[in-house]
Amino acid sequence: MTDKNATDQKNANALWGGRFEAGPSAIMEEINASIGFDKRLYAQDIQGSKAHCAMLVKQKIIPAEDGDKIATGLDQILQEIESGNFTFSAALEDIHMNVESRLRELIGPAAGRLHTARSRNDQVATDFKLWVRDVALTDLDVGLKGLQEALINQAGSHANTIMPGFTHLQAAQPVTFGHHMLAYVEMFGRDRGRVADCRTRVNENPLGSAALAGTPYPIDRHMTASALGFDRPTANSLDAVSDRDFALEYLNAASITAMHLSRLAEEMVIWCSAQFKFVGMSDKFSTGSSIMPQKRNPDAAELIRSKIGRIVGCYNSLMLSMKGLPLAYSKDMQEDKEPVFEAHDHLGLCVAAMTGMIADMKVHKDNMRAAAGAGYTTATDLADWLVAELGMPFRDAHHVVGSTVKLAETKGCDLDQLSLEDLQAIEPRITKAVYDVLTVEASVAARQSFGGTAPVRVTESVKAAKERFLK
Repeated sequence: MTDKNATDQKNANALWGGRFEAGPSAIMEEINASIGFDKRLYAQDIQGSKAHCAMLVKQKIIPAEDGDKIATGLDQILQEIESGNFTFSAALEDIHMNVESRLRELIGPAAGRLHTARSRNDQVATDFKLWVRDVALTDLDVGLKGLQEALINQAGSHANTIMPGFTHLQAAQPVTFGHHMLAYVEMFGRDRGRVADCRTRVNENPLGSAALAGTPYPIDRHMTASALGFDRPTANSLDAVSDRDFALEYLNAASITAMHLSRLAEEMVIWCSAQFKFVGMSDKFSTGSSIMPQKRNPDAAELIRSKIGRIVGCYNSLMLSMKGLPLAYSKDMQEDKEPVFEAHDHLGLCVAAMTGMIADMKVHKDNMRAAAGAGYTTATDLADWLVAELGMPFRDAHHVVGSTVKLAETKGCDLDQLSLEDLQAIEPRITKAVYDVLTVEASVAARQSFGGTAPVRVTESVKAAKERFLK
């Protein structure tokens, strides 16, 4: 054991108190230490400690001069960590004890007053809530806003670009590409709504709940809540230290977001294939083949499509860790941070990559338009015309159109290529006016219901989406 390790172990024993005479075994130290990942919480740990210290001074629980020393020491530790001059020690287990040990080295015994009226249980809950609120949720909201902006810009540029709309991945009805882009704007808008909802519930302050039962010191939990930007202190100390719903809720929102990204990524993979050629990917988001020089692979989209497995796995991991825990704190809850950190990192990368792909992609309008007319996508328009012009019940019209499609298939032509005689052989009341609704342009333009695909509606929706999501 090096002199530094020996010192750290001595400091760790001092922080633990007099209950333990010897240090843990190497195996126990390895399984117990969390500093390898929870050092991410250093800024939140110091932020919480400074707020707690200020409250202790105001309430005359610790002397003001000790409070000044503590605050100054914490500021120095923050500077050391951010400059890379701080050495983290596994012997000190976690970020809390690493910071407190260094504080003791800097200011001496006064450092021991900082832990008055708190426990690592409420301390870690506070740190983690601050990180989820200020880092994870903020990063996700900002990233999704940028993705929405890229989608809205594409929608505005392609309000009149016609493409096939699909159900069951079969050509169904023509839509505009702008309309398709706006569908994802709505999905990611709901994801941002879940972020906002999570922020509301995360914003209660656990600090002052101590280990599980509160504290006999005359603390002011409303003061620390205000100092840390929380709406209020938590109402129950047992719940406060054992709650990880906020982390689960973030992971749930992350999982749904990843699912939406995966759906869009799948469409990007399909659209840029040689069989579709709806969009083109630049070299920025494509790779080649080691053996087939003609290949341009949409690897970024494929990796985004796959990442949902990692992110949902993080959600399941924490859910299973929490499912059987009695109140209040158990060491199992140390497993809460890694899945949240991992999901945050993967999701942030996916959102950034998708934003880049959407902004960078080239839309092949002619290919989309050609595909929009294949597969008898105006069949529903013919049925609607029979209902509107002839007063035919829709189910009867549906039957007539089915026969018409069958005839077109037999002749190997589109619906608008059938002669009037062909159409009247199936339904004698059909007139030449029917041809006005059998083009994909007419089909798209007719769908002017609120939220519909008509170019005029898409243009309105683009403007509305900018107001709703980009302000």
